Amino acid sequence: MKAYVLDRYGKNTALRLADVPEPPLRDDEVLVEVHAAGVNLLDSKIKGGEFKPILPYRLPLILGHDVAGVVVKVGPKVTQFRLGDEVYARLDDFRIGSFAEFAAVKEASLALKPKGLSMEQAASIPLVGLTAWQALIESAQLQRGQKVFIQAGSGGVGTFAIQLAKHLGATVATTASSTNAALVKSLGADVVVDYRTQDFEEVLHDYDVVLNSQDAKTLEKSLRVLQRGGKLISISGPPDPAFANAIGAPGWLRLVLRVLSAGIRRRAQGRGVSYSFLFMKANGAQLREITRLIESGAIRPVIDRVFAFDATNEALAYVESGRAKGKVVIKLK
Repeated sequence: MKAYVLDRYGKNTALRLADVPEPPLRDDEVLVEVHAAGVNLLDSKIKGGEFKPILPYRLPLILGHDVAGVVVKVGPKVTQFRLGDEVYARLDDFRIGSFAEFAAVKEASLALKPKGLSMEQAASIPLVGLTAWQALIESAQLQRGQKVFIQAGSGGVGTFAIQLAKHLGATVATTASSTNAALVKSLGADVVVDYRTQDFEEVLHDYDVVLNSQDAKTLEKSLRVLQRGGKLISISGPPDPAFANAIGAPGWLRLVLRVLSAGIRRRAQGRGVSYSFLFMKANGAQLREITRLIESGAIRPVIDRVFAFDATNEALAYVESGRAKGKVVIKLK
């Protein structure tokens, strides 16, 4: 099969188009013919080597975490899916590889594609949808009437998280440029802070939850918009001891992550709020819940651009540019 392969780590490294064997199928997996693959900043960060301590992949590596396509083979222990099913998923860590003609997917990570969505729309959903779900529902336990600040509202996670938070009955604030203000308002944002002309910590006060996706300076400022008892959840780091325990990190890495997050955890505690790091996980059951929300009309995919398979490197570069409004997708079929 044809696939885009990472041969060496590096921010400026291009992926190589190669002929490689189909991924070997485990008993609890299905083989999906890839029709579309979502492109995420996580792909770029892995390419650049930023996640080597946490995700020590062996090279050469096929990147790509989001997939939508058709089941063409089924492992002997698979019971929920059959040949010809149209499906979508966030591929499991250490089983990624949707920038290819075929991908192996664990049954537990898979869901039927939402009715009414194209393959490209479906491929845009899993990673950002599960990130928003695990941040707002699992970690924050966001309740009706609470206030949540979702940073970078016009990005992939932001466009989904705004809609999910509104569905849950929360008041939603976000940051966006004036150019993207109309988009985030159309998704349900109640308060839009123009990050080019306004400082969000001067506008927002007494929030219950902050979903941080930006840099260390923004993380620090986010503490000051929370009321006591509030929750600061970061998907951009620094990783905390709870995350180290969850991934079974070796002792040296546990120590490193404890030190890296010590400052923000201490300052959060001093303000009477909590800090946690979220590294989302593949989850088919949650993806099925997301499917129901999409099919009910509560959430819609937001796609900026669709690239051809032979423009995979250009798609990654566009994501890295930070200009995308919503998601970027690669179309194979």
